Amino acid sequence: MSDDSLSSHLHEMDLSPAAEFTAQANGTAQMYDDAEADHEGFWAAQARERLTWATDFEQTLDWSGAPFAKWYVGGTLNVAYNCVDRHVEAGHGDRVAIHFEGERGDTRTITYADLQKEVAKAANALESLGVSTGDRVAIYMPMIPETVFTMLACARIGAPHSVIFGGFSAEALHTRIADAEARVVVTTDGQWRRGKAAPLKAAVVAAIAHDDSPVEKVLVVKRTDSEVEWDDQRDVWWHDLVEAQSDTHEARPMDSEHPLFILYTSGTTGKPKGIFHTTGGYLTHAAYTNAVVHDLHPETDVYWCTADVGWVTGHSYIVYGPLANGATQVLYEGTPDSPHQGRWWEIVEKYKVSILYTAPTAIRTFMKWGADIPAKSDLSSIRVLGSVGEPINPEAWLWYRKHIGGDRAPIVDTWWQTETGAIMISPLPGVTTLEPGSAQRPIPGISAEILDDDGQPFTEPEKVGYLVLTKPWPGMLRGIWGDPDRYRETYWSRFGPKYYFAGDGAKYDAKGNIWLLGRVDDVMNVSGHRLSTAEIESALVSHPSVAEAAVVGAADETTGQAVCAFVILRGEAVDHGEETVQELRNHVAQEIGPIAKPRQIMIVPELPKTRSGKIMRRLLKDVAENREVGDVTTLADSSVMSLIQQGMSADSAD
Repeated sequence: MSDDSLSSHLHEMDLSPAAEFTAQANGTAQMYDDAEADHEGFWAAQARERLTWATDFEQTLDWSGAPFAKWYVGGTLNVAYNCVDRHVEAGHGDRVAIHFEGERGDTRTITYADLQKEVAKAANALESLGVSTGDRVAIYMPMIPETVFTMLACARIGAPHSVIFGGFSAEALHTRIADAEARVVVTTDGQWRRGKAAPLKAAVVAAIAHDDSPVEKVLVVKRTDSEVEWDDQRDVWWHDLVEAQSDTHEARPMDSEHPLFILYTSGTTGKPKGIFHTTGGYLTHAAYTNAVVHDLHPETDVYWCTADVGWVTGHSYIVYGPLANGATQVLYEGTPDSPHQGRWWEIVEKYKVSILYTAPTAIRTFMKWGADIPAKSDLSSIRVLGSVGEPINPEAWLWYRKHIGGDRAPIVDTWWQTETGAIMISPLPGVTTLEPGSAQRPIPGISAEILDDDGQPFTEPEKVGYLVLTKPWPGMLRGIWGDPDRYRETYWSRFGPKYYFAGDGAKYDAKGNIWLLGRVDDVMNVSGHRLSTAEIESALVSHPSVAEAAVVGAADETTGQAVCAFVILRGEAVDHGEETVQELRNHVAQEIGPIAKPRQIMIVPELPKTRSGKIMRRLLKDVAENREVGDVTTLADSSVMSLIQQGMSADSAD
């Protein structure tokens, strides 16, 4: 789609909510007014309406120890009880909780009654290994039902879990296990990846071989039937231990502020930050947002979040939010292109998925593969689409709506972070008139502003500033595990203690919508002009030849920073070398202005991505600044960086 036709298409589209959607929507315009009028009262109502409390809370928020919050003070509840048992007790035991679809085509249907038994057995098994309330459990597993059982079993006994994404290396695993002092690791012999078995337990063995390893027991699910190194004193098979347990277990109430999980996220210093979340506030926020932002109706919807549970999206929008709401959902083990590129759409058709929540990276990949692939499947069941993980460019938004949402499903473009616990800025389907590419405004109960360099709020359109959160919220992180000073320094020091600084750049448009512009370290300063990498990437992708783009700022003696772009062309596009590069440079200049014209554009076959699909821009920055490339162990394909470096060398020689 050319730039002119994109803009005229946007102008012609009616993106206001359909009356029939509004009539059944969980979110309402009134919620904004209620939350504005009484912030704490609003969140107290969400907690009481959406969760079952063993002991009601006495105080909604204690902010006296700011920036360390306490929510729902004095209240007690059990997360697993809220996600499983209460649905069975309410007569919904026969409702499907999880439609599991294995990578190799194996399937499993798990009802809430089944889930209750499986979680009870896993909780009994963990206790038999010596795990008790407060002990940490590391989970290093693929997208299989046992991963969900284990997380809920940990929650049931009050043992904070630390889920470590199955794509991380043994060394990354070691640092996270050691930091959390996890006594038990739950893993699998391996995982299926594009039809092949990839080892997992081997990395655990290497990770705990260090002298400082706190691990006493390793519980292993047999998934791929691969040979594994075994220690009879330490290692236990899941099928031997868990299956022998009783399928009843009493869920004990935990204090609202009891730690639920630790999730490690990359830090600028290289040492991972253990973000930790607690019980009552986090579960309230996850359940509320899943209900109103995804418009989940558990009696009728089939919901599918395509994230991995190794990331916060999988915690909040596969395990805790949907199960607290009693949802029926799809859990898929594999990749979008195995055994073929239409796999996701077959799954949507098979289970009649009505709510789909995925990442812009995936959407752009599907664009590259072509609209004829989803067209082969019946996607008419879809009524809500969601986007998560990074800003979505308008063209990808429109493609998603047209080819996946039948030009009718509202798209909720959600902004949030590991640290925020759940969705913070998003349209509300049925309420908001949509703006393609914008997360639009804070949801009811959340307060955000954009500050200038001096820390002053402004509302001027198109001016780039810093996104901050101005009021505490229930799902907020309670700190960095074992390092309260780093928590203060990282999130509460940039603009003084009254603002949580999210680390992201943002701007308003003329309608007052918020546009997220990526991390501020992805906001470049070129000759005194602040440019967003996301904005330049969006301009590049709007060119008909470009499928995907990644932009970094590289040091430049003249301008301070210069724009360097890495571009994948669409399948049908022809690379005319320097002619194509010049055309793309001029296209960016036309879209944004001459100041944004990339100094360098490299046409590449692939971009360096983690297995969850995130582009590792720091590695591209290393290449652009001619430095030794940093750690590539988290990449899905580490050879991508060699190809890019070879290309850069060839360019330099020309």
